[in-house]
Amino acid sequence: MVPGNPAEGVEVLLALWDDGSANGLAGKVDLGTGIATALAQLVAEELDLPAERVVMLLGDTARAPNQGPTIASATLQIASDPLRRAAAQAGAWLCEHAQGDAAALRGRREVLTLDLATPLKPVDQWRVAGQPMPRVDIPAKVLGEAAFVHDLRVPGMLHGRVVRPPYAGADHGDFIGRTLQAVDESSVAHIAGLVAVVREGDFVGVVAEQEDQAEAAMRALRLRWADWPGQPPLGDLAQALRDNPAVARVVAETGDAAAANAAAPLRLQRRYLWPYQLHASIGPSCAVAHWQGDKLTVWAGTQNPHVLRADLSLLVGLADTAVDVVRLEAAGCYGRNGADDVAADAALLSRAVGRPVRVQLTREQEHQWEPKGAAQLMDVDGSVDEQGRLQGWAFDTCYPSNAAPTLALLLTGRVAATAQAFAMGDRTSVPPYRVPNLKVTVHDMPPILRASWLRGVSALPNSFAHESFIDELAEARSEDPLAFRLRHLDDPRAAELLRATAERAGWLPHTQPQQQPAEGDVLKGQGVAYARYIHSKFPGFGAAWSAWVADVEVNKLTGEVHVSRVVVGHDAGAMVNPAGVMHQVNGNVVQTTSRALKERVTVDPERGTVNNREWGSYPILSLREVPVIEVMLMPRQGEPILGAGESSSVPGTAAIANAIFDATGVRFREPPFTPEVVRAALNLLPALSAAPPPLASAAPVEEVSRHLPRHRPRT
Repeated sequence: MVPGNPAEGVEVLLALWDDGSANGLAGKVDLGTGIATALAQLVAEELDLPAERVVMLLGDTARAPNQGPTIASATLQIASDPLRRAAAQAGAWLCEHAQGDAAALRGRREVLTLDLATPLKPVDQWRVAGQPMPRVDIPAKVLGEAAFVHDLRVPGMLHGRVVRPPYAGADHGDFIGRTLQAVDESSVAHIAGLVAVVREGDFVGVVAEQEDQAEAAMRALRLRWADWPGQPPLGDLAQALRDNPAVARVVAETGDAAAANAAAPLRLQRRYLWPYQLHASIGPSCAVAHWQGDKLTVWAGTQNPHVLRADLSLLVGLADTAVDVVRLEAAGCYGRNGADDVAADAALLSRAVGRPVRVQLTREQEHQWEPKGAAQLMDVDGSVDEQGRLQGWAFDTCYPSNAAPTLALLLTGRVAATAQAFAMGDRTSVPPYRVPNLKVTVHDMPPILRASWLRGVSALPNSFAHESFIDELAEARSEDPLAFRLRHLDDPRAAELLRATAERAGWLPHTQPQQQPAEGDVLKGQGVAYARYIHSKFPGFGAAWSAWVADVEVNKLTGEVHVSRVVVGHDAGAMVNPAGVMHQVNGNVVQTTSRALKERVTVDPERGTVNNREWGSYPILSLREVPVIEVMLMPRQGEPILGAGESSSVPGTAAIANAIFDATGVRFREPPFTPEVVRAALNLLPALSAAPPPLASAAPVEEVSRHLPRHRPRT
């Protein structure tokens, strides 16, 4: 649409200005994935402008169209299309009307209706898009400018803090919003600068002139809470998931998997368990709100501005058109963290005092209350025939989540705290290999802990199960894991990627754990895994292809696992900004390695509340532990653009687990692979003939053999 001052109610995707610059407007937001840069490149390409002449305005509900949440690596793959066509249409309009005289267009105001049939510039004619470009958001961050919502200051701003209930991590049950019995305001009367204590239902907050005063009031405020029923115990997470109510949904079925498995000469049945994990944003969430009676403006780090606007409208009783959400960058979220929650907190406190209020969560609040990445339980029953061809594959996956309604809506009673299931267990639930008898069942479950999507969503755990299981079948057949995969992989693009990645990594074919000795007590191993991120409700659609080859070193005495090198093959189709894709792959490797080796939410054994309050109880990968990362981007510029933000996370944990097996001969089916877990399993090796010891509480499979090697370590 071009140029400038549209009629009220018209959604603008593009504005062209007299100085030769352009603004692109999109409902998506940049979560540190570089889409502001890539979208600007696409607009510039269609308009034949330099990229620096395009500024993207993202996620502002007063200006940008509602394109839904920024999730599923779908921004460039799907949501960029209308913007590109708007730019192409504007470029065609300019060519038609300018007739070589740019001055004739000055001062004109015209709004064009978007024509989705407008042709786009062929990829082979790209000059701006397709080229590596530095991210436009980096300079302000490097120079310490006000780049984040945490940096925002507005005139007359006060500071707020919230006091969360004692049921940390719960978001359903009759007690939610009804447990606070009394607030002792006299306990904070001595604090200078205190403006207000705000209570509504179980929502409690304080507002003060200065941030340190608000912090002091938060910690001094005395509250009395009624007793509340504890959450289900999670000491045995697999049992808790089995006991959780579920609705089975068959998403794929061909042939008769049960009959094929029963008749096959080689059949394996395995269980894999994925833990609850944190988004673990390094900066706790922050927001600023300004209540002006008939209008509310909120500055937030949300990934879903228009849905947040609807939530705030319900929370404060304004029409959604009277609520503006201005999206500013925040700490990386990789999914639904505390950004929306703190925005709603700020709105309630600002309404109470009639002035702008900035609310900053504490580390403890962020860790305990952010919606967790959901746990998953996955059962695989599979078989091969005498020639080693896959015969049957029955896959059951359990995904407990309800999308985590905004916390203030629950605490104030604006929405019911019901345990509703949110069907998101579909992602990459179908194995990528050729199997004639297949049945995939997703068990949709209500939440146990408050949970929502985390990078890779259910695709990462599902792929962990698929890619571990295919490795187990190869080992049972005494076949090379790479060759076994390729023999059953019909997708030529996937096979090419997998072969190229293995060649780049120096893959060593083997039919049993290599257990290559290094110096002293360290064993080395190499593991492979492949996946394509298939997202949205089944059958969904695919984002990028990714393959990993991971090299690990395992200390036999301490159990410490070090991922020394990762080679990642990545096929994202046509790349708008290859440098940005490279950055995303690197970030995926770092975070996935951290999740595989370290990250697990723990809960109180009696009340079921989240224990993790600080980094000591929830460690993440340190700089010293980051592997050497080699990224191989496939040259596919003639293909459609595919999402790249999450895909390279999906096969990672399986590749690491398979590498640990290659190093030690021990199969691990439940991350994280901490030194304690690995050491305990390795200590079984000298006493294989003795009676099996009790299983560790973290063990995901019920037969003792899951921790025992099929091949003794070579000495």
